[in-house]
Amino acid sequence: MAKTLEFFFDYASPYSYLASEQVEALAERTGAELRWRLFLLGAVFKATGNVPPISNPSKAGYLGKDLLDWCRYQGLPELRMPEAFPVNSLKADRLGLVAAEQGRIAAFSHATYRAAFVEGKDLGDPKVLQELARAAGLEPEAALARSETQEIKDALRRNTEEAVSRGAFGAPTFFVGEDMYFGNDRLVLVERALRAA
Repeated sequence: MAKTLEFFFDYASPYSYLASEQVEALAERTGAELRWRLFLLGAVFKATGNVPPISNPSKAGYLGKDLLDWCRYQGLPELRMPEAFPVNSLKADRLGLVAAEQGRIAAFSHATYRAAFVEGKDLGDPKVLQELARAAGLEPEAALARSETQEIKDALRRNTEEAVSRGAFGAPTFFVGEDMYFGNDRLVLVERALRAA
């Protein structure tokens, strides 16, 4: 049976941005199939009683430094938090599911994360969403219309419920089979698990 790496994420999560810049190379190195699994982080927090790090003053103060340290370590551009943070990612998450249907999830995710955390753009702005759809090779109007359908809304809800039922409490969350790992800093353990699979 083929090895699979499931990557549960939300465009609101800067740590998922860091992970998104590593998961494709990791999957290639280990011969694993990568499955990008969008979920709604706010709903995960609510379902599990977890809270965003930004809501804790001690964690919030450290968050900026930690994210910059990780960007430097990974050789990424300096992270710029959007003015509207926490990010309202609901529409972007739904649009990501449309990109996935069209085989464009990686391109859309990279464009979306860079827009949010390198350029500081508002992912709730319809014009930004149109730009992101176009950048990923989607027809913007059709993709945005598709993202508002009940089918796409239900798919995001199902992904969220599935992640919670499997033990997820935040983002990014990874699964190798049913073995769960949380956080971009656990990718070394994810890689080890995939090599052993």
